Amino acid sequence: MIEWFDDLKLGMRFTSGEATITKDDILRFAAEFDPQPFHLDEVAAENTAFKGLAASGWHTAAVAMRLAVQVRPFGPHPLLGAGVDDLRWFKPVRPGDTLRVEGEVVELVPSRTKPQGIARIKWTAYNQQSARRGRLYVQSHRHRASPA
Repeated sequence: MIEWFDDLKLGMRFTSGEATITKDDILRFAAEFDPQPFHLDEVAAENTAFKGLAASGWHTAAVAMRLAVQVRPFGPHPLLGAGVDDLRWFKPVRPGDTLRVEGEVVELVPSRTKPQGIARIKWTAYNQQSARRGRLYVQSHRHRASPA
């Protein structure tokens, strides 16, 4: 089981379960956090660059984060975020899309002064056709070993 920083290796991979995004999910999130016509109104969305209703990128990122947390890449320990880099939305998420995330450990930086390190994991979101929908790099604090 992966619990500590020293258990992690570059190139380790993680795959999440799935989450299906409904029209109601898109409308509810948009109404509260990103109230723009292409997230709230199907007719108005047809006349935008999205050519139809699309989930907010922030909604996609939030779902991707939930899926990453559910993977539990650090066993019983939480993902303690130190930051997110290079957040990208490649294509819109549509009603009915089923998302999953795949993570890869891309960097491990041990602390020089503390018994911990930073693990950088690239999380990529895919839909049911395995088409990329988004990507984010999450830095997470990890203790080097059990604090006995």
